[in-house]
Amino acid sequence: MLKYHSHDIVFQEIPGEVTLAINLTNCPNRCKGCHSPHLQENTGEELTESVLSALLSRYGNAVTCVCFMGGDSAPEEVLKLAALARAGATDCPPLKTAWYSGKLTIFDSAQQVFDYIKTGAYMESLGGLNSPLTNQRFYHIKNGEITDKTSLFWKKCRP
Repeated sequence: MLKYHSHDIVFQEIPGEVTLAINLTNCPNRCKGCHSPHLQENTGEELTESVLSALLSRYGNAVTCVCFMGGDSAPEEVLKLAALARAGATDCPPLKTAWYSGKLTIFDSAQQVFDYIKTGAYMESLGGLNSPLTNQRFYHIKNGEITDKTSLFWKKCRP
């Protein structure tokens, strides 16, 4: 069962997109220094197709993308919900889809339903996506091609 803690409209998680980010709970990764340790608990409301459809109907015209933040404990459910968002729900246009996973690999089936995937556990010593030292990777998937776009997150210093 997939559960979520909260959701919000965000602008930084997926470059160039207005994103409905859904924070999923029961994260199995237990990364040291995690910025959201409350998402490690098996709490929250169940995220079903009908709940997602209601969220998409509420925000669908205001967002261009849906991002599942976590969900590594139930990847098949995340894939199923992403397919729903990508196809378009009742009263909602098809949206781009994204998944922030703490796993290292991109599942073959994930490439079919996601436009963006972030992979890799957070390693405190290497930093998050905004650090050029990070082990995490952010990929854009288009027409079967996977492109590493991690550098879009790196902070640029001004002279």
